[in-house]
Amino acid sequence: MASGGKKRKRLDRVAALEFPPNQWDRVLASLRDPYVLVRVGLAVATALLLCLVVRAWDLPFSYRAGFRPARDITARVAFQIDNPAETRARQDRARWQVPYVFVRDREPLHRLGETLRNTVLELLAAPSYDELPHPEAWQGFMPRTPDRVPGDKEIREGFDQFRKMLSGDEDLKRFTGAVNDALEEYDSMGLLRSLAQKKEVEQRLGEGNRDRIVVRQSEQDRRGTVVSVGDVLIGNATPLRQKLEYQLGQVELSGVTDWVFAWLHVNLPDTLVLEEEATRAALDRAAAEIEPATIEYEPGECLVSAGTALGIEQLKLLRNEHEVVNRVRTLYEKTGRALSTFMLFGVVLTLWGIYLVAHQPGLLEDLRRLSLVAALLVISVGTAVWASHDAWRAELIPILLLGQVLAIAFDRQLSLLAAGTGALAVVLGIGQGLASLCVLWGVTAAAVLQLDRIRSRIKLVHVGLVTAIAAFFLTLIVGFVAAQPFSLELLALAGRNALLTAAVGFVMQGLLPYVERLFGVLTDMSLLHLGDVSHPLLQELVRRAPSTYNHSITVGAMAEAAADAIGARGLLARVGAYFHDIGKMLKPNYFIENQPPNENRHESLVPQMSTLVIVAHIKDGADLARQHKLPGPIIDFIEQHHGTTLVEYFYGRASEQKQNDPDGGEVEESSFRYPGPKPQIKETAVLMLADAAESACRSLVEPGPARIEALVREIAERKLEDGQFDESGLTLRELRTVEDSMIKSLIANYHGRIKYPDQKPA
Repeated sequence: MASGGKKRKRLDRVAALEFPPNQWDRVLASLRDPYVLVRVGLAVATALLLCLVVRAWDLPFSYRAGFRPARDITARVAFQIDNPAETRARQDRARWQVPYVFVRDREPLHRLGETLRNTVLELLAAPSYDELPHPEAWQGFMPRTPDRVPGDKEIREGFDQFRKMLSGDEDLKRFTGAVNDALEEYDSMGLLRSLAQKKEVEQRLGEGNRDRIVVRQSEQDRRGTVVSVGDVLIGNATPLRQKLEYQLGQVELSGVTDWVFAWLHVNLPDTLVLEEEATRAALDRAAAEIEPATIEYEPGECLVSAGTALGIEQLKLLRNEHEVVNRVRTLYEKTGRALSTFMLFGVVLTLWGIYLVAHQPGLLEDLRRLSLVAALLVISVGTAVWASHDAWRAELIPILLLGQVLAIAFDRQLSLLAAGTGALAVVLGIGQGLASLCVLWGVTAAAVLQLDRIRSRIKLVHVGLVTAIAAFFLTLIVGFVAAQPFSLELLALAGRNALLTAAVGFVMQGLLPYVERLFGVLTDMSLLHLGDVSHPLLQELVRRAPSTYNHSITVGAMAEAAADAIGARGLLARVGAYFHDIGKMLKPNYFIENQPPNENRHESLVPQMSTLVIVAHIKDGADLARQHKLPGPIIDFIEQHHGTTLVEYFYGRASEQKQNDPDGGEVEESSFRYPGPKPQIKETAVLMLADAAESACRSLVEPGPARIEALVREIAERKLEDGQFDESGLTLRELRTVEDSMIKSLIANYHGRIKYPDQKPA
């Protein structure tokens, strides 16, 4: 025992033991990791935004036009609604009390007096009736009734009597004065010929008071005088006759009363001009002062009977009741519902995290793409809630687009998970329940399951049409399950969903290029376009380095077959192989396949410089690809097809030189490796092996099947031991399948030829 030491007790030794942290300690430790915190924060923000777009604190309005409730819908709270019919009736009654506004015009009545005086002068100037220049002038003075028309004799006798009564020199003056005095009261109140004018007013302004009007003496008079319609109505003849008889009797000319009254009764003008603006303002003001009529409903009162198809009026009534219910809910109730919804979204997003860790770790690490997926989910849900109103009922479109976009950008599993989350959020927001969830998720699943490979634009249309059929029948089935009877409303809803689903297929055609650019993915359709040998980069490769081009085409065919054998994207591997060596076109003669016989430029270079030239084709190829705007996945093939492998030939030469010259510098292996990165997906790993195997087979003098198989197995073993496949996700079983496929392809390319005896060249 060391001097000065103290013997520890058994309990101290036991307490000093350190055990690995338990599960909860590991969870708490991970929550302190910034990488985890950022992604947890993104999930929390997504859940909060989903709660916001679905208004999680309010109860949703779950009724739609055409829906037939299985039970009576009763009021949950006391509320009232406007009664437009009763309000209009009250406003009409208020308008009926408002008199029209007229302004008096003096000029017509003054002109009438002058006309009467001139007509009388004309009559007095004629010696007899037969010598009248205008006999109809006197006929206007003759009293007429519908039952009695004066004869010629009566007209002549009347003319003579009229002239006789006014034959004195002062008679005309007294006559004119008496008539003007009789008309003076009408001059102050005004005249209105008939109700015909008033009916025209009612058509333009609305019906007002029929018994009284307001007469203004001028436009500046804003108050006016309320008078009875009967007092100013020209058709009311009794007051006028009485006034004429009285005034003419005062000047001893009462005998002409009947004739003058007959003429005036026909020729009296309107002297009241309607003030339409003032009248309209008065009518509107009276209507505006009426309080709106309402209908009161008590809790438990039936609003809609069971089995009644909901129409516009029923929906309006139910929406009013729904708004009152949300308005009277307490803060505690609103907060409770919002927190519950947030926790539900939190659970669903936790399942997302578990799925991403297990199946999509690359997406989980790429914060930009992960944020795009979260934003797309929130936007789709918000758009679906907005489009769910009865005017459109198009909530299916955003969820269907969400599912198809993610199926194209990632995979079908993630797409179905996102579509299910979006459908759940939408039904929570619009209150449609399980039936709507089945339609939204089921139709989206029918579309997503068809999106395995998109090799033509017509594929999206076919997907839309097939999914439309599924949407039609699924809507009918869900309607029957929800106890909805077979009706025109249900058929119309099923047809609408089918049409919307078919339309999404055409919409996706236009969105496809933007989806590829936004998420950095390539569909088979785009790959087919890129794989066209007329691409400028491939044409330039043919011109500058034809042997490299032939090598790329051969490697592409091998990589496609091998990738297809393990269920990877063979087309992506082939197109990536076409472009993987485009960097060699800048210095083609430094690569052996492009060198003329017996000429090797590397003989004049030190191994380190040769390595730099060889390795540079990776950076040069990536720069060329970016310059020609090749997609990111193709650039990944260029950068990863050699990974971080060792340039063995020049490393070996450098090692030999070091042995021959011990005083030379140290040979660092890292200086002879490609910059990487290592292959990140199975397709780039397949290309790495195909590139190396095809190049190595070219060096075989007699490439028999056994030698080819041994060479491919050896190359794959070296790549595996060097760790080049560690980040690609390629399993050992898949690697063996890839080896077998490449062996078959190489044997087919380098099969033996029959040598004919004495064969001479042509």
